Amino acid sequence: MVEPPLHRVTLPNGLRVVLAPDSARGASGQAPVVGVSVHYDVGFRSEPEGRTGFAHLFEHLMFQGSESLEKLAHFRHVQGSGGTFNGSTHQDYTDYFQVLPSAALERALFLEADRMRAPKLTEENLRNQVDVVKEEIRLNVLNRPYGGFPWILLPPVLYSTFANAHNGYGDFTDLEQATVEDCAAFFDTFYAPANAVLTIAGDFDVDRATELVHKHFGDVPAREVRPRPSFAEPLPTEQLTGVHADPHAPLPAIALGHRLPDPVGELDQYLANIVLAAVLTDGDASRLQQRMVYQDPLVVDVHAGCGLMGAPLDARDPDTFTLTAIHTPEVEPERVVAAVDAELEALAATGPTAEELSRVTSRWAASLHREHDRVVSRTLDLGSTELIHGRAELISELPKRIAEVGAEQVAAAAKALSPDSRATLRVQPDSNSAGGAA
Repeated sequence: MVEPPLHRVTLPNGLRVVLAPDSARGASGQAPVVGVSVHYDVGFRSEPEGRTGFAHLFEHLMFQGSESLEKLAHFRHVQGSGGTFNGSTHQDYTDYFQVLPSAALERALFLEADRMRAPKLTEENLRNQVDVVKEEIRLNVLNRPYGGFPWILLPPVLYSTFANAHNGYGDFTDLEQATVEDCAAFFDTFYAPANAVLTIAGDFDVDRATELVHKHFGDVPAREVRPRPSFAEPLPTEQLTGVHADPHAPLPAIALGHRLPDPVGELDQYLANIVLAAVLTDGDASRLQQRMVYQDPLVVDVHAGCGLMGAPLDARDPDTFTLTAIHTPEVEPERVVAAVDAELEALAATGPTAEELSRVTSRWAASLHREHDRVVSRTLDLGSTELIHGRAELISELPKRIAEVGAEQVAAAAKALSPDSRATLRVQPDSNSAGGAA
């Protein structure tokens, strides 16, 4: 599969632009659509102490109008064009995106430039969105079985610094104490054009899109961008353990967390961990599915993967290898961990078979291509990869690079997942706990 070439533009105010044209969709008779995203280099690892959840809260505020558009205008203009939109907050970035008919490209660019220039930061908007975020936390974490498992619950066990260990969704007290002045300072610090990547993907003309980018973003004022701090911290030197009582969980669960190689500086080693995770739990033929679900039923669900947020290559260093399992009460957690360790030891000794590697890489490549058939997924992956790795082309290279991962590299990855430097989190059903949140 030959990927269309990418085009890049950097505006005088520092905004980086990635243009990924694909006219095949329109030529094949499909509706011509275009994706537009803006990735800002700020996630919940960047939020200040005492303001947990602030990056996510600010994402909400960016949809509350601007100095030139009233509240809900963004929604109305995108949906009125037949498009969809959303945003999301991650460890190291926050993204905003929309997918629209190609004829509405200028409308999307105007809307993104408008809120990059001056979102409407008012006390009314802030208080309203604090309440919205608190309700989101109630629905997605506090009143849901296994809420925050493992992405909120595991980091405080594995990591020691505030940036890496704190709850990115936010503490209610911290959210309630946020001020409009905090919001203005956060915007000035992190939402500068030079701290963002604009991505346009789909059926569009490069020259016309470039002209529109200059028209709408060229006069967004430049602001100084602080050097991005390192969030590195020493590797664990002992086993770390934690227990969480979940009043809504029907069954016990366990999460194992290991530090991963640097996704940017040690990419080949990181990719070996992606293959390792798939060998362990991807599909019915995977090792842990066979061992722990079919042969010796220890768990009702088991999953391994790279990245706390459910996707690999979604963060800079430090990143996390997670393995989660839900088991019945009569199965001791130690038996689950012992089964995992046995398979890791076997893989460390001999590596996966050629058949396992072929199956895993074929499934992985097919999944990636299927995802990138969706304009929204391709747009977002291009933007995040450009931001984190500096090379959006990497997403097209991944199937080949994953296929080049050999048995010895996977064996080395398995050997590195030592029990002596991992975090173990146990989730215990607790029917005596007070259910939900006030």
